[in-house]
This record gives sequence, structure tokens and C-alpha cells, in this order.
Amino acid sequence: MFSSALKSFSSNISSNYTLSPQPISTSGPWKIHDAKKKSTGKAASVFIFEKKSLESQGGSLGSRANAASLKKVQEEVIERLKKEASSLARLRHPSILELVEPVEETRNGGLMFATEPVTAALAGLLQEKDDQEKGSGVGGRTSRYVIEESDGKGRRRREIEIDELEIQKGLLQIGKGLEFLHESAGLVHGNLTPDAIFINAKSDWKISGLGFSGPPDNSTTATSVAPISLSEVLNYDPRLPRFVQLDLDYASPDFVLDTNVTSAADMFSLGLLIIALYNSPHRSPLEVNGSLSAYKRKFSSSSSAPTQTNNFLSSQALPRDVASGLLPRLVTRRPAQRLSAREFQQAQYFDNILVSTIRFLDSLPAKTPNEKSQFMRGLPRILNQFPKSVLEKKVLPALLEETKDRELLSLVLQNVFKIIATLPSGKRPFTEKVIPRLREVFLSNSNKGAALERDSLKEAGLMVLLENMQTVAENSSGKEFKDDILPIIHHALDSPTHSLVDTSLKSLPVILPVLDFSTVKNELFPVIATVFSKTSSMVTKICGLEALQTLCGGSPDRNTPQGDGLDGMGSLESSKPKHTNISILDKYTVQEKVVPLLKAIKTKEPAVMMAALEVFKEVGKIADSDFLAMDVLPILWQFSLGPLLDLQKFQAFMTLIKSLSSRIEQEQTRKLQELSSSNTAAAARSNDFMTSAAIGGTNGTETANGEEADFETLVRSGQPLSSPSANIVNDPWAAATASSSTTLPSRPSNPRTRSQNASPAPAFSWSTPPPSSPAPRSNPLATRPNASRTITPDNTLSAFAPLTPSTTTTGMNATSASSYSQPLQPSRPGMGMSMSSMSVLSPTNNTQNQSSSFNWSAAVAPASSTSNVWAQPSMSSLQSQNHTQTSSPFAIAPPPKVPYSNYGIAPPPSAPASGRPGMGMSGVLTGGERSNLSTGQMQGQAQGQAQAQGQKQGLDKYESLL
Repeated sequence: MFSSALKSFSSNISSNYTLSPQPISTSGPWKIHDAKKKSTGKAASVFIFEKKSLESQGGSLGSRANAASLKKVQEEVIERLKKEASSLARLRHPSILELVEPVEETRNGGLMFATEPVTAALAGLLQEKDDQEKGSGVGGRTSRYVIEESDGKGRRRREIEIDELEIQKGLLQIGKGLEFLHESAGLVHGNLTPDAIFINAKSDWKISGLGFSGPPDNSTTATSVAPISLSEVLNYDPRLPRFVQLDLDYASPDFVLDTNVTSAADMFSLGLLIIALYNSPHRSPLEVNGSLSAYKRKFSSSSSAPTQTNNFLSSQALPRDVASGLLPRLVTRRPAQRLSAREFQQAQYFDNILVSTIRFLDSLPAKTPNEKSQFMRGLPRILNQFPKSVLEKKVLPALLEETKDRELLSLVLQNVFKIIATLPSGKRPFTEKVIPRLREVFLSNSNKGAALERDSLKEAGLMVLLENMQTVAENSSGKEFKDDILPIIHHALDSPTHSLVDTSLKSLPVILPVLDFSTVKNELFPVIATVFSKTSSMVTKICGLEALQTLCGGSPDRNTPQGDGLDGMGSLESSKPKHTNISILDKYTVQEKVVPLLKAIKTKEPAVMMAALEVFKEVGKIADSDFLAMDVLPILWQFSLGPLLDLQKFQAFMTLIKSLSSRIEQEQTRKLQELSSSNTAAAARSNDFMTSAAIGGTNGTETANGEEADFETLVRSGQPLSSPSANIVNDPWAAATASSSTTLPSRPSNPRTRSQNASPAPAFSWSTPPPSSPAPRSNPLATRPNASRTITPDNTLSAFAPLTPSTTTTGMNATSASSYSQPLQPSRPGMGMSMSSMSVLSPTNNTQNQSSSFNWSAAVAPASSTSNVWAQPSMSSLQSQNHTQTSSPFAIAPPPKVPYSNYGIAPPPSAPASGRPGMGMSGVLTGGERSNLSTGQMQGQAQGQAQAQGQKQGLDKYESLL
């Protein structure tokens, strides 16, 4: 019950329409709001009158009588306003404002009704022009102002223009409306002012403000409208606003001076309205501020009344056709001399091609098909002469209404796209008006399950759309294009008409910049691939290849003459420009989807082959080199050997094949070079590690930080080796490590331990191995030059430091002993041991015994020497390898050179231990044993050293023997 009571207080318009928060315009007592119907979303305009606008005018009248009188007058005003809305409900004409919702009373006593969408009232438009001309002069910029959307969610800029054609078109429409009122409705408007004329969304001028309308005097036409009471409407009431009273500035002298109500009075008011359109400011030449006496004074003299002699009291020069042909027949004191509404429309003022075109458009539904067709064919020649506002608001909507006629569809769309391309702001009308109509025409039956019948008339219109795809893409966003235009393109690609399919494929360079990558890959490319694989038309096949070229990033150039236009030879000299902002296919799709399509081509026609060649050029820029080698090049070779290709086309294929092969070769070479360099670095690191492990890591002399110990310093200082004796025994090269700058040659990996059999005679560590030992390996380094040297004992040998044999010789490799087949083995009388004569190793590693034998017992030093030099040799007592003495009667060959060191041969393993007194197990005197020698023994050694003087002594440094 409460809800039903609440509904009674709310109007039908308020509950069914969404209104803009602010009015877009005002007209007299009415505030005009944009609105949308909630159920349908259809636009409308809601006129609202607030009763409080009347109360504010009578606040100064305090008496009770005046208050009651004012209330009565206000009620009369409200009734007159209701009459205005109800009159619109009874009158239906293209030039009369259309009523869509009847008048309703609001809670506060106001009024409300809804009409067709209107842009503004003519009075508001003229006020805009006045404000504009004050700032920038006459003929300034276009009037533009921002209004709120009806749903309150945004604001938009509304464009208003008044130019010569707009005025002519509007006045012509007003003349048609007056003709309808005078002849058909039998009414006189009575208050034709700029506030009574509205401009709708199509830029049509509409008549409203019928609150003072009524039948003329002596009318015989039956009507329910009460006649005008001039005695009431002519008396100005200061208690009421002027906008609810009769406007004397546009009133006819028939009303004011003659008190006659005739249809000619509206024509006089129309004349004053025309003067206001050209005047500056845009007002009537009769400005009397509602005073009857002032109005009468105006017409008391011909000089003060508007006439042709005084330019109709206009401050601006009037057009010649207006001043000489139109106004003298309208603004005249005598009603009989005035034009009727019908005659007004036939005036010379309206005789021009543009106005005639507008008039033809207004009556287009009544024309014959032949007249319509001729009109549509000739319209493009004059479209550029129309003002932009007329094209957008008048011509374009009229043309779109004719798209329902399938026979005119292609002609209409040609004019539509020409208009969109002409408009500076064509995106908005295209989105709001054209796209919905295109979907309605081409996709209205696309969802039906049954196959559509082929419609040649619709296909002709679709062809026009495809040919103007550039205009479509420029005036639509990506989302609008994807949602509304792309389905139409799919519809064209599915058409059985080859020309439609070909045109759709050729429009791809225009389509791609608008769409995103996902749409191109998942929605557009599969359709194109299907068409390309299934078509039996060679032209469609070539267009499909050009489309694939575009999808791969290419740009087909059909304007450059290239023989048959399809051989692609032009691209070999110069690269084609590429679209930098288009979405092209990714590498995976190109390799897995595009190339198989090309491979499946059966025809060998030269045009198809050359079009495929252009696609392969783009594929070569995207695909991997191994894919090119394994998949693309075999296809190219197969295509290049086609039987129908001439020399020029074959050379084009060979150019691409060589180019791709060169790219593959370069990339593969680069890969292998990088791999080789990485392998070399790895091998170098491995060799460094192995060298360190072989020399430093196994000889027991590597320190904690990886640096080799200075063996010479170790030996000279007499300090024992830091490594365990077990390691020395196992490593035959431990004692052969030279200085830090010496690198040893490679040696056998199996060290030979010394023989455990005791020898009956003592021998040095470099003695000839026993016969049971394996034959020594031949040393290839022995063949090097200067491998054999003569060594002469130094006469100053006694000056060298005593030589103390090291215990490291106990684990020498037996192989090193092969360097000397018969080392020096002197017989030492003092030690009870005999040594065999020394033998020298020849450069060819053949052992040769020296014929001379060395008498060690006679080789004693001078009396001043206290030590046996040969029993205690020192490292520093050896001569360099290049020192020789030619006077030596015998020579001892040194060990052969190795590539990495001048002293690279370790001493041979020690001889079996002898049981002679005073000697160690190795047969070499140690420091402790040397100190225990008897005096006789030392004297015998000194004598042997003296006898050895003059012999050859050029031995190398001891470290070379170690």
C-alpha cells in the first residue's frame, strides 16, 4: 500500500528516464535536460518547468488582493504551458517538435514532458553566437560548449554552427511547419520567436512554443483549440517573468495595432526572426522591452519602422537575396502583401543546389527508385560544398536511413564513406551512427544456422565497405574494429564470390595496424590460412600469398611495375618499407604454420612461385638458421627448378638461396668458432693442471701454496727434502727437479727401484746397470744437435765446495742410468774398492766403452787439500754444458738435451750397496761417513786428485745430473 502511494507521487518520466544532472539549454520557462529511456536506452529531451520561477517575481506585492490576483495569473500561465505540451501531442509533422511523453505535474506543482532529442533552442544558439563574436569578432570560431551526459557518467563537447546553409535549411523547415499549421491544422502560432524554435540532433529546425496558438479570425476549420484573447496577452504584467508572456519584439502589428489574428501575423514574425539571424547582436530590430506604447511609436513613422530603406534596422549588411527578395514580402505593414508559408518556400532565396539537395533528402522516401538512384550517383560531386555540420547532422543520417533499400546499398555506402572521410571529427559519427547500421545490414542474419543465400546486392555493398577499409580503420578504435568490423571481414572471406575474398585479403595491410597480436594470430590468421589452402582460384592464391607476406612483416608493392607484377624482382634491389606498428606473426607460427602452407603448394605457375618467393624472403628474416637449412632451402630448390620459370625468375630464387646459405654459413661458422675457443680454453686449463700435477704434485717438493721449492737452494743449503722418503723412492724424477726455470721432459710412468742384490764392488749411482736389467729405452732426444759433448776436468776443481751426495738418489729410475753405459768407476785404494773405467754414451744411445781406464788411486789432490774432490763432489764444481777443453785426452758424453731444459736428465739409479767400510748403502759418501774417513784414506784421495790434473773436467752442473 505504501509503495503504491509512493508511486503516485513520482512521475512516469522520472521513473522511466535517466536525466542529466544539469540542463543543456533553456527556452523561455523551460529547462531542457538530456535523457535516456531506461528500458531501451533511446535518447530523449525532457522539458521541466518549476513553479517557483513564477513566485520569485511577485515577492514584492504584499497585499492579500494582489497575492490572490497573482496566484490566478500564475495558474493561467501554468494552463497555457500545459496547452503548449498538449498541442505538440495533437500535431504530428516533421517540422513540429515531436512529443514522446505527455505533460505531467511534478510534486512541487511544476510541469514535465519529454520530446525527441534536441540540441539547443535557437535563442540559446544565438546567445552563444553573441558571446563568441564579442570575443573574436563576427564570423569567429565555431560555438562549442561542454554538457553533461544524461547518465551522469561523463561530459561531452557539443558543436553548434550557424552558417548560410544552416539558416537557409532551417528557415525552409520553419516555412514547412508554418504551412502545416496554417493550412492543415488551421492554427496561428501567435508567438514565433527564437525561444519557440528548437534544433534537434539531426540539425533540423522544429517549431514549438504553441502556448499562444489559436485559430485565426473567421476560421471555418474545426478545432478544439480556444482562440487567442489578444486583450489578455497583449497587456504586459510586471508580476510575471517576461518569458511567460507574449514577446512584443517579434509580434506582428496585426496583433498590436489592428487586434487581428491572421496567419499573415506569423509571416511578419518570421521576417523579424530572419533579421535577427543576420543582425549583430542577434536580436529583433524591434526592442521595446514589452511596452505597447514603445511598439506603437516604432510604427508611427516609416523611418523608425523596419523597411528596406533603412536595411530593416539591421546593424549588419543583409544578403542581397534576403534584403531585396525576401524581407520586403514579409516585413511589411499590410498583411495582404506578405508571402504565405507555401510561397515563402518557393522564394529565390532558397534556389541553390545545396538547399535543393536538402529538400530532396527530406522528401527522399517519396521518390521513385530511379530518382533515388540518380540522386545517389550525383551526390558525391557536391558533398564537399556542404558545411561539415550539415553533412554530419543532416545528410549522413538521411543516407543511413536508406541503407534499408538493398538496391541502393552500394551507392549509399559510397556517399557515407565520402562524408566520413571529409569530416574533421569523423570518428564520433562513424562510431555512433555508421557502425551500428553496418552490423545491422551485414550481420543481421549471420547467426542463423542455415546457410545464407547469396545476395548480390549485399555483396556489392560489402565490396564498397572493403574498398574503404582505410577510412574504417582510421575512424574506429581497436576494440570497435575487433568487435564490429572484423566479423564483417570474416563474412567476406567466407563468401563464395572470389572478388570479395580477394579484396578482403588485399585489405590486410590496413587491418593489421588496428588489431592486436593475439587477435591476428588466433582469429585472423586461421581464416586466411583456410582460404589459402582451399581456394582453387589462382588470383585468390596469389592474394593469399601476399597476405601471408604481410603477416610475416612484409609489404607487398603492387604499384611498382615488375613484369607481371608478381615476380618480386623489385625487392632484390631495394628493401620495401616495413610497417613498424603492425602486429605480425611470431617465429613459432611462421615456422610451424606458414612454411607448411607454402610447402603444400601444388601449382607451378610462375606468378604463384614468385609470390611464394616474397613470402620466403620474410621467413628468412624470422626463422632460425637450422630451420632454414633443413626445411626452407629444400623447398626453395624445389620451387626454383619449376619447369615454367624463366631465367630471370630462376635467378631470383638463386639470389635468395645464396643469401640464406650465406647467412647459415656465417652463423654456423660463428658457433663453431665460439665452441673451438671454449674448448681451447678448457684444454689449456686441463694442460696446466696436468703439468702441475706431473711436476709439482708428484715430486714431493710442492709447497702449500702451489709454488715449487727451489731445489738448487735446497741442495746448496744441505737441508733434507721436506717430502717423505717413500715418495722419493716412488718418484724417479724427484731428485731430478731443476731450478724454477727448468722444465723436465716426460718420463716413463713406472719407476724402477734399485736392485736389492749387493754388488761385490762399489759403484757410483750412475754406474752401468747390471746385465739382468731391461734394455734402456732409446731416447729420441739424443739425436738433437750438440747432444754429445766432451767434458774436461777443471784444473781448479779443488776450489769447488765439497760435493755431498744426496739420499734422494736411492730411488732413481733405472732408465736414467742408460744415459751412461759405462760411468767412471775409479779404483780407490784407500777405500778398498775398484771401479771400472768410464764409458761415454754416444748420441745414438749406443753404449761405447772407453779404451782408457782412470786410475782413481793416483788422482790425489795436492798436499794442501784435505778432502777428496771426487769423493765429495759439489754442485758448483761442475762446468756448464757448453764448456769444453780440447786438450783433454778423453771425453765423457753428457746426457742428451731435452726441449724444456738444458739439464733435463736425472742421475741413474744408485748401484747396489757395497759392504765397504765408510760408505752408505748407496755407495756414495754421506756427510757423516766423510767425517769418519781415516787420514790415510784422505791422503790417498788427494794423491788421486793430483794425478787427475790435466784431464778433461768440463762436467755440467750437478743439478743437471740430478
